[in-house]
Amino acid sequence: MSTTALSVIQGSYTMTMRAESWLDGQLIADDIPVSDGSESRDRSLAVPEQISLTIPRREHGYNWDPGTDPAHPLAAYGQQLRIDYGVDVGGQMEWINRGWFLITSSETDGDTVSISCQGLLTLIDEAKLISPFQPDSTDTLGTIIRGLVEPALTVNIDGSLTDRSVPLGLTWDTDRLGALTEVLDAWGAEASVTADGYLYVAPVVDVGAPVQVITDDRATGTVIQWQGATSRDGAFNCVIAQGEDSNGNQLQGVTYDGLGDSPYRFGGPFSPFPVPYVYQSSLLTTVDQCRTAAAAQMKLLRRQAFRKLIVTMVPHPGLVPGDFVSITGAGLVETLAVIESMTLPYSPGEQSLTVRVV
Repeated sequence: MSTTALSVIQGSYTMTMRAESWLDGQLIADDIPVSDGSESRDRSLAVPEQISLTIPRREHGYNWDPGTDPAHPLAAYGQQLRIDYGVDVGGQMEWINRGWFLITSSETDGDTVSISCQGLLTLIDEAKLISPFQPDSTDTLGTIIRGLVEPALTVNIDGSLTDRSVPLGLTWDTDRLGALTEVLDAWGAEASVTADGYLYVAPVVDVGAPVQVITDDRATGTVIQWQGATSRDGAFNCVIAQGEDSNGNQLQGVTYDGLGDSPYRFGGPFSPFPVPYVYQSSLLTTVDQCRTAAAAQMKLLRRQAFRKLIVTMVPHPGLVPGDFVSITGAGLVETLAVIESMTLPYSPGEQSLTVRVV
């Protein structure tokens, strides 16, 4: 987003939505008239993105009812929507791309068409393996990910990840997305679909630079309401990652929650004992690999159980889960937090964020 657009969304502004439909790499409809809808994202889910759209049945002389035509722009036979959120900046629309989404269902009721979409990882989740997937002697973690995902999604691997070979004899039977998750966990990595439709693989991180200040300040704030939530569910103060070397020796690496201000820190009031999460993988063949995987799993577990705030605010179309923000409100001042889930309305309304205090 431009600096001007960022300043505009700090108050009341005019917004609109638009969508394009693509099939087999070809644009088949642009400027689809979106009258209403919403977007929800939750990065704890296998497929984080869910979209609902409401579209007039007839608009600009075109019938948007997909009917029984498998090539219609709103049919659910491989059609993908590219969705943009428009912000009025001085009489002109600045378009913020929200990403690519697979149409999963469409239904006409009277004068409206209701469309449901999911993120592009749906393509991987649906595509169960019809024969065992077995890496060969030349495969690495990176080539396995590409073999599981491409050509449905093009894989972009962050340069900070160090690729490595994998032991022979591994087999995944049916669950393609589960195999992808297992490889990512063993690598200490995570994957997300970018706004451009690529699968971006990067190390698991728990701290980053804030991209936005979220405050309830009367003059400049956009927050309408704060609500807090805490839970012991999914709370652990140590992770044990277990593997096996080429000689069959059992290996493990242990990571403790050692953050000084963590409510679940080892040796703190959460529990007088270790509360372990045990993770096992045949892809872990050295103690260092076990330790790296354990540290990454600890970061992932923190997302589930750390202190969370539910923020109701003026819609900000530039935010997505995983963004770090600085929050002032709810008793906190310039405190680092990360967005874990969110909803964004596609018509004038309020946005909801769930942020985890880092």
